[in-house]
Amino acid sequence: MAAALPEGDPVPSDGALPSPALEGLGERGFGVYIHVPFCASRCGYCDFNTYTASELSFSAGDYVDAVLAEIKLASGILAHPVETVFFGGGTPTLLPTDQLARLLDAVRDTWGLAPGAEVTTEANPESVSPASLKALREHGFTRISLGMQSAAPGVLRILDRQHTPGRAIAAVEEARTAGFKNINLDLIYGTPGESAADFESSLELAIGSGADHVSAYSLIVEDGTRLAARIDRGEIAQPSDDVAADRYLAAEARLSAAGFEWYEVSNWARFEQARCRHNLLYWRGGDWWGFGPGAHSHVGGVRWWNVKHPRTYGQRLASGVSPGHGREILTASERRDEHVMLAMRLASGLPLDEIDVSKVEDGLLDVRGGRATLTLRGRLLADAVIRSLLT
Repeated sequence: MAAALPEGDPVPSDGALPSPALEGLGERGFGVYIHVPFCASRCGYCDFNTYTASELSFSAGDYVDAVLAEIKLASGILAHPVETVFFGGGTPTLLPTDQLARLLDAVRDTWGLAPGAEVTTEANPESVSPASLKALREHGFTRISLGMQSAAPGVLRILDRQHTPGRAIAAVEEARTAGFKNINLDLIYGTPGESAADFESSLELAIGSGADHVSAYSLIVEDGTRLAARIDRGEIAQPSDDVAADRYLAAEARLSAAGFEWYEVSNWARFEQARCRHNLLYWRGGDWWGFGPGAHSHVGGVRWWNVKHPRTYGQRLASGVSPGHGREILTASERRDEHVMLAMRLASGLPLDEIDVSKVEDGLLDVRGGRATLTLRGRLLADAVIRSLLT
């Protein structure tokens, strides 16, 4: 079960933003996130706001109509060409391609897409086909992010993944044939029962697939998930921090040897153009409007989040009311802290005049050229480094 939303302050019924939040719109970058909450089945480790068909009587068509209504509401609040669009989930590609295209067309018709805009959809490997990938590309999607997670059958079983070990690699080839130039593979490491050889095999297959971007995340056990319940019952072991560190070092060594460069703690790209511009917008403190149930948004220091359940979301919009559940207006201090928290995860780091590096243990920061960036050891301890900088 997904975590409960914070309450926050009330969101105006029309979704209006304070005028100071709109000052400088576009200078920080502007993106759109569209949350598609549908999954064929729920993975045991997932606590995202997702629903299977058996849990909903709310149809895909109802969902698309509701998001279109939220886009219409937003059109009267802000106006700026969109630089990045990201469809996340859930499994966006469970929607028919023409429905995804309706949503993208609405974004394009409402605000316009900036020249060279990045348009990404997440996908499970089993949720796409050569035909659907070709249609996505024809409708203007430029980037696809495939949830590979692992190439080891035993690891996929523990994670409750539905695809076969080789399906993600085949999907990369199909996406390339369909015309996608930017393709990401997501990996998860540190799953109980995963061996060093299992992860090495996953890395090798990801590298050999021709994907130009790899995201690798340590498995996090979230309260309320099936995975957490299995660990509590003693069926499987708690993930090991030491093993996770070893896996991260293995990822860095193998990916860098293959020509990938890290640009964020958990992300590597073969070349600069392959970096995920939408995620960079988040990490650099840009503006984005999140559409869909449970989606989060940020514009000019105002952060808000939508009601979680698709039916409640749709009912709000059908009544002409913002689906916002709550919001907060960040103080200057909070915005500064968030800036440090996010920017320090990037390979570009931060200028020395913005942080006090004397607070950080030796060997965790590389200080040169007037900037501080995380060393490899610092990346392993990134959260601790950031806490030190914020004290």
